[in-house]
Amino acid sequence: MAANTTPAGIDKEQAFGMAETEMEYRVELFNRLGQTCFNKCVDKRYKESELNMGENSCIDRCVSKYWQVNSMIGQMLSAGGRPPM
Repeated sequence: MAANTTPAGIDKEQAFGMAETEMEYRVELFNRLGQTCFNKCVDKRYKESELNMGENSCIDRCVSKYWQVNSMIGQMLSAGGRPPM
């Protein structure tokens, strides 16, 4: 028998809606991340079929910073939206 994993007071339809909204948010975040770092790091005139070392490093740093900032914002929102002092 499967365990009921929905929080108290939330029916399955609400839980499904919340999961769907979360998934849409994650997809949008991933797409924004990819587009932002691509525009910042990849030369507009493609010279090679693969990323060069400079582009690779830039993308690594860009993705890392993007996730750090996203995490910080999530923590701020969870704590009531107050910026750290």
